[in-house]
Amino acid sequence: MRLRACRLPGRLGLHELILEKGRIAAIQADATSAPDRPGVDLSAQGRLVTPGLIDVHTHGAGGAEVFSGSAVDLQRMALTLAQQGVTAFLATTICHRQSGHAHLRSAADFINRQRGSGARCLGIHLEGPYISVKRRGGIDPASIDSPATQSLDELLEICAGGLRMMTLAPELPGHLELVEQLVRRRVIPSLGHTDASYAQAVAGFTAGIQHVTHLFNAMPPLLHRAPGCVAAVFNHPAVTAQIISDGVHVHAEIINLSYRLLGAERCVLITDGMQASGLPDGRYVYAGKEYETRNGTARYLDGTLIGSTLRLIEIALRFRKYTGCSLEVALECASMNPARVLGLADRKGAIRPGYDADLVVWNDDFSVYATLINGEVVYRQRGLTQDAGGGNSSGENDAVFHGADSGS
Repeated sequence: MRLRACRLPGRLGLHELILEKGRIAAIQADATSAPDRPGVDLSAQGRLVTPGLIDVHTHGAGGAEVFSGSAVDLQRMALTLAQQGVTAFLATTICHRQSGHAHLRSAADFINRQRGSGARCLGIHLEGPYISVKRRGGIDPASIDSPATQSLDELLEICAGGLRMMTLAPELPGHLELVEQLVRRRVIPSLGHTDASYAQAVAGFTAGIQHVTHLFNAMPPLLHRAPGCVAAVFNHPAVTAQIISDGVHVHAEIINLSYRLLGAERCVLITDGMQASGLPDGRYVYAGKEYETRNGTARYLDGTLIGSTLRLIEIALRFRKYTGCSLEVALECASMNPARVLGLADRKGAIRPGYDADLVVWNDDFSVYATLINGEVVYRQRGLTQDAGGGNSSGENDAVFHGADSGS
């Protein structure tokens, strides 16, 4: 198929993308005289087209969550993320030994059997169980364990090859050996929910940690006489860091400072999304505990900050606002950079010949006009009046999902 009349980041004029076998086969100037092939070609009508966004840290969306252990929930989550411009994600969750980790088995099965529409689940991201009780944030103490009582081998077996990332605290006894085991098993160890000192963080990086979970959150603050793990992150150029750039989890000026110190390629934007993403503000329940969402922020009723309900594109736009970076850079922090973390930078995160045709067509207000995954349209707005600027002049926002039941 051809995706026509596209504005592409960093390119002048309109272009068309030739998509074949789920990949981008060619990029060329838009041939305005060539007729569209009904049912085959899709015109962006001058809209911005970008690589699909990749969220390596999201717990849920659209009323669904990984923790529920429901295949229907996982499918609904994938569909909602596609509607929001995310084409790939890690299903992020916590451990629950009391239930035999049934939700992890369900997520692993979903990864191996995923069919139809929706963002592609690339694996499981486990926050814990090997984390600091002191820096647990909103994680239930019952979900925190040690290798002595919850073995890594058992978790790997339960996840059936689906575990892609694990957040852990390197300062705890035996955890440097865990890092080495994860690296050998091709699981990404990520420093987070940790009380690590500067030296302990450096030891973790030496053992194999090259990624950090939600920088500044659930870790010691940066102090001039006790620099902690945050300073270690800034000083180690091979380490990438997740940032929830909503201006709430991290202050706008600290987001700006982090961008200046890390550089664009080391910033990985995440939502830390909750099931209430895409739903109205109100009260919801996560892992058996009630929380409230207001203006894109989720907190337990005691005030503990637990996640966001913003779309990843909103996180990227706030990052651009707070740092003064270009839109292109902000988008790379939510597409190419997470692809690099996952070892997929040769396939995803960019619009280049040979790359997966995971693409998003954006309206002027950064609502999603269409989402394509592997060259297939999995979501498209309907009821739109297309104008010369490519905007949505009708104000309607009816979802059209292709290839699978929406689960609603």
